[in-house]
Amino acid sequence: MTPAIEATGLGKTYGRRRGGGWALRECSFRVPTGRICALVGPNGAGKSTLLAHAAGLLRPTEGTVRTLGASPAEARSRTAYIAQDKPLLPQLSVQDTLRMGRELNPGCWDAAAADRIVREGNLAPHARVRSLSGGQRTRLALALAFGKRPELMLLDEPMADLDPLARHQLMGALMAESAEHGTTIVMSSHVLAELEGSCDYLLLVDGGRVRLGGETEDILAAHTLLTGPVRDLAPHTVVESRTTGRQLTALVRREGPVRDDWQTMEPSLEELLLAHLRSPGAPALLTPSAAGAGAGE
Repeated sequence: MTPAIEATGLGKTYGRRRGGGWALRECSFRVPTGRICALVGPNGAGKSTLLAHAAGLLRPTEGTVRTLGASPAEARSRTAYIAQDKPLLPQLSVQDTLRMGRELNPGCWDAAAADRIVREGNLAPHARVRSLSGGQRTRLALALAFGKRPELMLLDEPMADLDPLARHQLMGALMAESAEHGTTIVMSSHVLAELEGSCDYLLLVDGGRVRLGGETEDILAAHTLLTGPVRDLAPHTVVESRTTGRQLTALVRREGPVRDDWQTMEPSLEELLLAHLRSPGAPALLTPSAAGAGAGE
């Protein structure tokens, strides 16, 4: 099956005018269709740059990226992208913004889906965009994305301006959209605890590279929290370890059986991600579905 996103050796540098350095470097990965993918990583890791490439708004310095089996430009009519600043025309009203979305997407506009997102946020139809709060603008931007009925949604920190109840409601709407229409959703977020029950796929980007990629369940199953006496952890691959007195706690990728005097536990997604973020030298892990050309462990 054609991946929703496939990157091969993707790299982007902004040169001296933007402070230099690589925002992305040697990124190779796949995101299968029909997944809800969490894109996580620290500030400046390259998440926004990666999404902008998939949306066709940036040209790679090196490597390639394809969306829905085509170039991002060719797939633009089948892709919805919401940037962090959620650019909307401030002089338009809510209803005029939705009317513009319908006119820009003839033949595929789902007015009911767009109206539902607006209605649940109690947005007045005649309110100007310039008068809306940050959370209300987020809802209106998401209404445009839902109304387009895309095959791929690219969402850059979509929940940052929303209160917990609104985040819960919209996450439910995204899950229903993916389940009912097979829409692939790639969403960057810093709210790690909210991702575990909603995202079935994961990309962890740090230092401009993909360090974890694949099915959330498979990545969690590949890791174990060990607690026991202080000793060498070989042959297991250690992601992070800490010692308290005579006791050692470590997140590892198991390589063979665990000694009887060790306690084992599966980490939560938040524990796993935080451990990898605290340990940038830990080896990368991509499951077979995520390993694009040139990618691997």
